[in-house]
Amino acid sequence: MADAALSTAPRAARGGSLALRLRQNAGLLGAIGLFVLFYGVYNLYHPRGFSQQVLIQNANEVFTIALVAMAQTVPVILGGLDLSVGAVMTLVNCLASHLVTGSAGEIALGILACLAAGTAFGFLNGCVVVFGRIQPIIATLATGAIAIGLALFLRPKPGGKLDADLSWAMTNSLGDFAETYGLFDGGQAPWFQPIAGIPVPLVLLVLVAVCVWMPFRRTLTGRTVYAVGSAEGAAFMSGLPIARAKLAAFTLAGFFAGVGGLFLAIQTSTGNADIPQAGAYTLNSIAAVVIGGTSLLGGTGGAVASVVGALVLRAISFNFRIFDIPPLMQPLVEGLVLLAAVSLGALRALRTRNRLELFR
Repeated sequence: MADAALSTAPRAARGGSLALRLRQNAGLLGAIGLFVLFYGVYNLYHPRGFSQQVLIQNANEVFTIALVAMAQTVPVILGGLDLSVGAVMTLVNCLASHLVTGSAGEIALGILACLAAGTAFGFLNGCVVVFGRIQPIIATLATGAIAIGLALFLRPKPGGKLDADLSWAMTNSLGDFAETYGLFDGGQAPWFQPIAGIPVPLVLLVLVAVCVWMPFRRTLTGRTVYAVGSAEGAAFMSGLPIARAKLAAFTLAGFFAGVGGLFLAIQTSTGNADIPQAGAYTLNSIAAVVIGGTSLLGGTGGAVASVVGALVLRAISFNFRIFDIPPLMQPLVEGLVLLAAVSLGALRALRTRNRLELFR
């Protein structure tokens, strides 16, 4: 009997661990469910639903908001908000319209310069927050205005022209990418065919998440970001590098926003210092973070969850086209979905608070 009890103990522990993980990721699981629902309905009613062309179009529309949502996530985990992510994206978009053209070497240098500009602006945000001791929401409101001013200086009017081959290759399938640059026998290699139809933006999104966000999250600095968001005082008493974590968080946010702005320039083949667009991307990035289950109080969540939140937002807008929702009704529908997501995310905290009331 004792042996039987010992053998069931590991199973019970595994079951408890699984239940705990499900509770901890309830927000993310809910967001995934919403995306499956809205995107499934969209494809069912779309005349060309569940096709490669629709998937490529959707991937292009999702990429930029997903990167801006990732940019917003890191400061939110830290316990703050970055109101400059849309402006930094717009700045890099305008910069790319000047630099990403010419020979292959010039294009490569232009891409690096655009990413460096976004990263440097994020580092500037971090310096203002850390050394200026200013609240992130105030600091980034000011620096965002600076970014928009620089974008307007670069592009007073929409314009510019990016490399046409690059724009085509980066906004279509892997097969089109290989054919454009003569890779893998022009995309006809037998081993390449099973993946040739995958949209390039989707591959880029996975690469950014796997090669940038996940390694950062596992570093000491990445773990410190979570610790600061949970309890900055405790993190300080533990001797964690708080200043370095804050600088890294805003720098990484600038990098993600820069990637989003660069892709937007490649997608549209132009630069546009659109102030309303910058504000809309910033607000949507916050919404995506919340829908993905990341707490605005800091300390929990992740960039991948925010990508799912961005997918939910875009899936909702896709359905507007299919069901011909009047433009004046669209913000109402989006607001109701966001309110439902926020309410579900707050339910766990409410239950915890109710339990604590018993000990008073």
